[in-house]
Amino acid sequence: MDGRVVARTVRSKIAERVKALNAANVRPNLVTILVGDNPASKTYLRNKHQACLDASMESRNVELPADTSQAKLIDLIHDLNEGSSVTGILLQLPLPKGLDETEAVSTIAPEKDVDGLHPYNLGLLTQKAAKLVPCTPSGIMVLLRYYHVGIAGKHAVVINRSKLVGRPLSQLLLNNDATVTVCHSKTQRLQEICRQADMLITGIGRRPEFTVGSDMIKRGATVVDVGTSSVGGKLMGDVDFDSAIKVADYVTPVPGGVGPMTITMLLYNTLLAACMQNKVELGLDLNELESSESSRS
Repeated sequence: MDGRVVARTVRSKIAERVKALNAANVRPNLVTILVGDNPASKTYLRNKHQACLDASMESRNVELPADTSQAKLIDLIHDLNEGSSVTGILLQLPLPKGLDETEAVSTIAPEKDVDGLHPYNLGLLTQKAAKLVPCTPSGIMVLLRYYHVGIAGKHAVVINRSKLVGRPLSQLLLNNDATVTVCHSKTQRLQEICRQADMLITGIGRRPEFTVGSDMIKRGATVVDVGTSSVGGKLMGDVDFDSAIKVADYVTPVPGGVGPMTITMLLYNTLLAACMQNKVELGLDLNELESSESSRS
């Protein structure tokens, strides 16, 4: 499953809608917050802002020093919540030690929470009513639908229980009638469980200590790799792609699989947030896109 192909398709639709909204004086505007100087976080944000630029979407980054107090961070978020021109807020995680991520994320106005991590938005997810959904899980769902991977009635195994990926993804899969097993560091007989999966999603990121090989994959399964590790200067996922593709119907590569979809869904959420705040129609239905197009053609 080529995330770059799907991302280009979705981003072109987003760019068209953004240009139409800009002409009507509705301007999606993303503000990101970076605390400290984590090199990986800076790279992620640079890619996010470039994607915004490519989609004719306004964006800016606010950088704070690593020794920023919790109170100053909260005050900044409050100011952005009240700024009428700001339609989306993203707090780059992780935060430096000493700062409370839960409080900071919970301070972001739910309607501007383009990461979908506010407790209110996560709660709506359990009610099948969420609109702003965490970007990586929603990107995975778009990939699955774009490639016409059946979800209802299938057994999905998720090797990740984080609040960023595993937990919201498990709920999305449940909402789409999958039977879901969540695995983690305390799971016993992991290989046995994985071999039962019609869909195997892994996001550990400790390669080569943890590797998903063909012996963990059911023949004909769909494998989604969310893990990222640097091995000898090369970016790698959890999955041994070459062996996995011999038994699985679909495997996402790293890089080029889930990563491009995560940023794409950030653009989508920023567009959606702007539309909700301005009470205008989104004008973009990813379900129609997913059901009518396939990269096989």
